[in-house]
Amino acid sequence: MATKKAPSKAASKSAKTTKAAATKIAKKSAPSKAAASKKPNPKKAAPTRAKRAASGPSLSLHGIQPYESKKNEDYMSDKQKDHFREILMAWKGELMEEVDRTMSHMKDEAANFPDPADRATQEEEFSLELRTRDRERKLIKKIDSTLELIEHDDYGWCDQCGVEIGIRRLEARPTATLCIDCKTLDEIKEKLTTI
Repeated sequence: MATKKAPSKAASKSAKTTKAAATKIAKKSAPSKAAASKKPNPKKAAPTRAKRAASGPSLSLHGIQPYESKKNEDYMSDKQKDHFREILMAWKGELMEEVDRTMSHMKDEAANFPDPADRATQEEEFSLELRTRDRERKLIKKIDSTLELIEHDDYGWCDQCGVEIGIRRLEARPTATLCIDCKTLDEIKEKLTTI
């Protein structure tokens, strides 16, 4: 009769360590009792869209509240023009502050570094900043021309088809001169010409 061999000490030791490792993994992957018994607190849940809307309008462009149009109010009434004039002036003020900040920053930070790599890094940073300011300078010109449109009662109407651009679109982009349909067509034409 064949007798069963008793497992060696090394084999039984490795089996024990394997069991211990499996137990540790199972404990880590299973949620703890405290976490399993925890129920979500409805008071701490994220607010729903309806609750956010009920809590009032959020701040719009440049810290100015969105315009709340009244029932049967004419499009581009004096109140609406004043609202958009305020947005445009606040935006222009922010851009002018950025220009001043850039000029003082460039004066303060300008240094002649002995290391060519440091000089190149500084010049690249200044170049990027100046490019951004140039874009903002063009935007300031566009804001000025938009303010002129408000003064001449031409603001808020599409340049191509003559329909209302819409209050919400103008709040999103106060310098818009095209309605959403004409702008979409322009973008499609632009894509086709670049292909």
